Amino acid sequence: MNKQEIKERMDSLVEVLNQYGYSYYVLDNPIVPDSEYDEKIRELEKLEKEYPEFAREDSPTQRIGGEPLDAFQKVTHETPMMSLANAFNEQDLRDFARRAMEGVSGDVTFVCELKIDGLAISLKYRDGKFILGSTRGDGRVGEDITSNLRTIRSIPLSIKEPGTLEVRGEAFMPHKSFLALNEEREEKGEEPFANPRNAAAGSLRQLDPKIAAKRNLDIFLYGVGEWENSDITSHSESLEGLSKLGFKTNKEWRRAKSIEEVLEYVAYWTEHRKDLNYEIDGIVIKVDNLDQRDELGFTAKSPRWAIAYKFPAEEVVTTLKDIELSIGRTGVVTPTAILEPVRIAGSTVQRASLHNEDLIREQDIRIGDRVVIKKAGDIIPKVVRSITEQRTGEEKEFYMPKECPACGNELVRLEGEVALRCINPNCPAQLMEGLIHFVSRNAMNIDGLGEKVIIQLFREDLVHTIADLYRLQKEDLLKLERMGEKSVTNLLNAIEASKENSLERLLFGLGIRFIGSKAAQTLAMEFETMERLQKASFEEIVAIEEIGDKMADSIVRYFEEEKVTQLLEDLTELGINMTYTGQRKSDIATDSIFSGKTIVLTGKMEEYSRKEAKELIESLGGSVTGSVSKKTDLVIAGADAGSKLEKAAKLGIEVWSEAQLKEVAGGEE
Repeated sequence: MNKQEIKERMDSLVEVLNQYGYSYYVLDNPIVPDSEYDEKIRELEKLEKEYPEFAREDSPTQRIGGEPLDAFQKVTHETPMMSLANAFNEQDLRDFARRAMEGVSGDVTFVCELKIDGLAISLKYRDGKFILGSTRGDGRVGEDITSNLRTIRSIPLSIKEPGTLEVRGEAFMPHKSFLALNEEREEKGEEPFANPRNAAAGSLRQLDPKIAAKRNLDIFLYGVGEWENSDITSHSESLEGLSKLGFKTNKEWRRAKSIEEVLEYVAYWTEHRKDLNYEIDGIVIKVDNLDQRDELGFTAKSPRWAIAYKFPAEEVVTTLKDIELSIGRTGVVTPTAILEPVRIAGSTVQRASLHNEDLIREQDIRIGDRVVIKKAGDIIPKVVRSITEQRTGEEKEFYMPKECPACGNELVRLEGEVALRCINPNCPAQLMEGLIHFVSRNAMNIDGLGEKVIIQLFREDLVHTIADLYRLQKEDLLKLERMGEKSVTNLLNAIEASKENSLERLLFGLGIRFIGSKAAQTLAMEFETMERLQKASFEEIVAIEEIGDKMADSIVRYFEEEKVTQLLEDLTELGINMTYTGQRKSDIATDSIFSGKTIVLTGKMEEYSRKEAKELIESLGGSVTGSVSKKTDLVIAGADAGSKLEKAAKLGIEVWSEAQLKEVAGGEE
C-alpha cells in the first residue's frame, strides 16, 4: 500500500473501532465478537507505530493513559456548575412543584432522573474534538482532568458537531468494577475504598492517567453548559440530542406532567435502586421547559427550577465502643461516637456525630450501648438512639470534662449556646483546625496541603499560625515522612501561588465567625482592600444588604483583636495579596444601555467569541441567558440564527446585529 492507502486504512479502522466501542460501552449492545475487535485494534496499533504521522486523536488506542502529571491545572467554568437544593420527603417535593407552577406562565412538565452517586464533571468539545474535561470543584473553579477522562471508553473523543459544546454529567464506578478493584487492593495489602463514589473520585484525581485507565469507570451525561449551534427549547430535547451525538445518557429518565407522576417515579426507584449495577443516592427533578427555567431563575446557591430528592436515611445497629472529643476551629467541643465498624448506605462507618452533651443526656446514650445509626442524606452518620432493652449492666455513663482536652483551659458555655467551648485563643487544637480551614478548597485552595499534611507540620513544630505556612523552607519539608523532592517543590509552588488569591478567599480562610464564602465575597467586593474593611465601622458593614447584625458585630470584634492586627501585618510582609481582584462594583456600569437588561445571544458571531460577547455585556450591567422568553429584553443575532430569532420575532422582542453590539459597546467604553 502507498501512504495514501495506509492513511485511508487507518482512518477506516478508527471509524469502525469507534463504532464497535460505542455499541459496547454506550449502548451495552456488542455487535462483534471480542476476537474481531482485538484483531483490528492490533492492526491499528501496528500501523500507528509505523506511521505515527497518520495517528488520530480520536483513535481508541489513545485511551490507555498518557504520561503522569505534576499537578492538576485549575479550570474556570464559564457557566457555574451550581449545586441543587435538597428535598427529603413528599411535602418538600410538593412545595417545589407548587413554587415552580406559581412562578411561570403555562403548564409545567418535569423531567425525573436518577441521581448518580459519582463525581460531577464537565466535557468541552470544539468543532467536534474533545479538548477539555474538568471536575466541578467549588462550582466556579474545577481541575483539569482531561487525561484521565480520555480513558473512559463511553466518552467520545470526537463528535459530529461544529462550534463549542460543553456537556455535564457524572463519572462513576459500576459495582462490578468496584468489587474487582477492592479485591485487588486487599490482595496487595492496601486499604479498600469505602464506596464506589470514593473510588471513582480517587481514580479521576490520580496524577497518573494509566491508573485511571485500569479502573473501568463509566459516565452518564445529564446536562448542557453551552451548546453554540443548538436551538433546543427543553431539557428532554437536550438529553435526546446528546444521545444522538453519541453521548451516554441514563435511559431511566422520564417526563412527568404532574407532581403525582413525579412521586410515582420516586417511589419506584426508592424500592428498586438496589437492582441497578451502579449507586444512586436520590432522584433529580427538573422543570423541562428552558424558557420557564429562565423565568424561575436562581437563588445565590442553586437553581429554582430543579431539586434533588435524597432517599430516606438507612438505619443499622452496632455497638458504641467509646466517646471521643474533638475541638473545632471556633473552640466548640464536640463528642463523637466510636463504633464497632458497620456497613451503611454503601460505606463502612466507624464514627458518628453525637452533637452535644445535652443530646447524650436526653437520649440516655452510654458507652457500651447497642445503638441505632442513621446516615442523614446518605452522607453524615449520626447516633439516633440507644437500645436500652439490650443493656447488660456494664455500660458506662459519659460526662463532659471541665477542661479542654487539648490545652487544659476551662471549658465554658456561652449565653444562649448548648455547646461547651474552649475560649483559649492559643489552644493547639483550634490552631490546627484553623490551618486546615485556611488551606481548604473554598478558602486559599493550596494543593498538597491536606488535613494529614497540616497535622504533620503542626506536630513537627513547623507551623503554629497561618503566617508560618508562608515561611516553610524546602530543607524542613524534606525531613518529613513521605515528602520527596518533587512533592515538596509542588507544595512550595502551590503555597507561593496562593499569595495571588483575591481578597475574598483570604477573608473566608481567616475563619471569622459567621462569615461564609458568600459573605466574604460580598465584603471583598464592597470594601476592595483589607485595610478599608479593617477600618470599617459596624454601621458601614451592616448597611450592606446581605450582611446582618451578628455578622457585622463579629467582623468588628475580629479586627479589634491585637493578634489579628499582627497576623495581617505578617501576611502583608510575606507578600499575600490584600486586594479584591474580581469584578468590582465600579466596573459594572449602572447607566449603560444594557443595565438591568436580560439579553440572549444566538447565531455565529464574527467579531466576538460567544464568551467575549457575554463578558462584554455583563461588564456593562447586562445579564446573558440561554433562551428567549417573555423576560428577554434584547436578542443579539449573528449569522445563521435559528429558532431563537423566530421566537423573538413572535414575542416582539428587539433584535440587534453584532455590528450594533460593537457600535454601542465602543461608545460605552
